[in-house]
Amino acid sequence: MNIIPLPAFRDNYIWLLHDDRHAVAVDPGDAAVVEAYLAQHGLTLCAVLITHHHHDHTGGLAELTTARQIPVFGPAREAIDCVTVRLSDGDVARIPELDLALQVLEVPGHTAGHIAYYGADALFCGDTLFSAGCGRLFEGTAEQMSGSLARLAALPDATRVYCTHEYTLSNLAFARATEPENPAREAYQARCETLRAEGRPTLPSTLGLERTINPFLRAGEAQVIDAVTRHVGQRPVDALACFAALREWKNVF
Repeated sequence: MNIIPLPAFRDNYIWLLHDDRHAVAVDPGDAAVVEAYLAQHGLTLCAVLITHHHHDHTGGLAELTTARQIPVFGPAREAIDCVTVRLSDGDVARIPELDLALQVLEVPGHTAGHIAYYGADALFCGDTLFSAGCGRLFEGTAEQMSGSLARLAALPDATRVYCTHEYTLSNLAFARATEPENPAREAYQARCETLRAEGRPTLPSTLGLERTINPFLRAGEAQVIDAVTRHVGQRPVDALACFAALREWKNVF
């Protein structure tokens, strides 16, 4: 199975899964981008996966589904037009055309009903986990987001992380501020800078890598705690307080 990033808007990626015949679109905010790729490569769209309700992830749904009778999988806890299969934690999104079964994980924080899809060593996590970062808390709490990230971080090291924005370099700049002495992050940043200079995506990442470089997965590390202490002027009482302070700091970084 091929997994292709389709750039959309300023920094979105619409992920397209295909086997050279059938295709599945993940968070298609822009229908035109998807239609162009399908036509160019002779692919038939057989399903759509939605992680949450924000328009840059759902804006292309109506156009893509008006003339197609295909399943649109999405979160049960969010009201999204065109979603036909509403999914909750523990459900499975089955796509027989690709012989694919994706486990559904509820990961609230960015939005109240956000879900992620996991299977075949791939994680489609929307705006919950980014490479070296995490989503803003628009509808959820720091505790919810911290718990959601912990669920994702517990998946195997080799899991490829297909998040939906090219935020990696800006996230890495923040990661350097929070953990200045991290050789793994320095090496990753150099690699990502090369990729972006060549016009290539930094994604997918892997969960094994993210655990070594992502400050939001490292809120219990001494160096991160020390950086937060310097920033806010007092030591966080625990890892959750450190995580909450990190998220607030990133909002203004």
